[in-house]
Amino acid sequence: MRPEPSELQELVRDLHRQGSAWLPAGLGSRLDWGPPLMGPCTVLSCAALKGVRDFNPGDFTITVAAGTPLVEVQEALGHHGQWLSVDAPWGDGDGTAAGSIGGLVARGLAGGYRQRYLGVRDQLIGLEVMRADGVTARAGGKVVKNVAGYDLMRLFSGSWGSLGLITELTLRTLPQPPLRRSVCFQGETGDLALLSRWLLNSSLSPERIDWWNGRLAGSAGLAPQPLLLIGLASVDAATLEEQVRCLQERSTLPARVLDATTTGAWLARARGGTAAAAAPTDAAATAPAWLLRLGVSPDRLETLMQAPALAGLAVDMAAGSGLGLAWPAPAEPQAALTSGQVSTLRSLCAELGGHLTVLRQPPGASLPAWLDAPSRPLIEAIKRRFDPAGQLAPGRLPGVAQSVSTL
Repeated sequence: MRPEPSELQELVRDLHRQGSAWLPAGLGSRLDWGPPLMGPCTVLSCAALKGVRDFNPGDFTITVAAGTPLVEVQEALGHHGQWLSVDAPWGDGDGTAAGSIGGLVARGLAGGYRQRYLGVRDQLIGLEVMRADGVTARAGGKVVKNVAGYDLMRLFSGSWGSLGLITELTLRTLPQPPLRRSVCFQGETGDLALLSRWLLNSSLSPERIDWWNGRLAGSAGLAPQPLLLIGLASVDAATLEEQVRCLQERSTLPARVLDATTTGAWLARARGGTAAAAAPTDAAATAPAWLLRLGVSPDRLETLMQAPALAGLAVDMAAGSGLGLAWPAPAEPQAALTSGQVSTLRSLCAELGGHLTVLRQPPGASLPAWLDAPSRPLIEAIKRRFDPAGQLAPGRLPGVAQSVSTL
């Protein structure tokens, strides 16, 4: 259902009175991500909630309706030399499967730009939500120095629609860096790990440090060797060139310097830009059967990148945070990856101080999207306060594993 803004609140109240289960959604481009819903459920899309509602370039803040595509937010900011420092979601590398800004926040996704600018939840300074009973609530403010109220921003980031429907967001923007370069190194995993460790402890502050495995590099049209892509930005050309020289001198590996356009093209291919289409049905049909979100302790990332459990997968990890994605490489049969292999990889991530989330899986795989978090009792208590009747996103409460028998 895609209600008009004037109809939304009354529709939510009707669903509450009827005791009907419903799923808050953005544009519906990634409804198959995460755990399957338990039982019949109405999908309530925010697609009609679009547009910039307030923009103050001098304060570097923007307020947008939750259904506004991220690409449109970036375009509006670009006219003023500003941007929102987050990556597009996986599958949106070429802009064809545009996700909404509300959906991005609800899933709590963070790409490579987190290295310098932190995650999407750190860009939030204000939030408006609608509870399961139709009551609206607002937290935060519209200027960076006036953030008050409960920290709903962090609570709703990564909530997967389980606590309420995000209807409006106020975000912090940044000036667009006038100059960008990237330096790419390819070689053995151990050599890349040495360079990454040095860089993370140096005075340099790259925008991103993306670590690809050989499968991903090969699928992007490069030599099938592990790769470290280091993104740099500056307001001064001499400073930028000095950073490039510093990286070139530090490593014995051959360095390839890329301009911003070439870097963008590489990242688009790496994020599966051609693997999804604008219509949700097409996206589900063309996207890979498996999509995994990996997270390990950054100092154990070298071990993960060499693990046999990653065989046949394209892997893109952020070296600084230890977070990233993995999916079957395009040349690999989609059926080659089994539930048993994913379970083995999940166990390895846990041993390395992290976790694995199954964002997509083929029918019949029946793996829980996530396992129980140590804070499960607290998570369930928060859920009861926000949604006492359990109507919202049944089966999609992050940190609470769904029983395989119910899938």
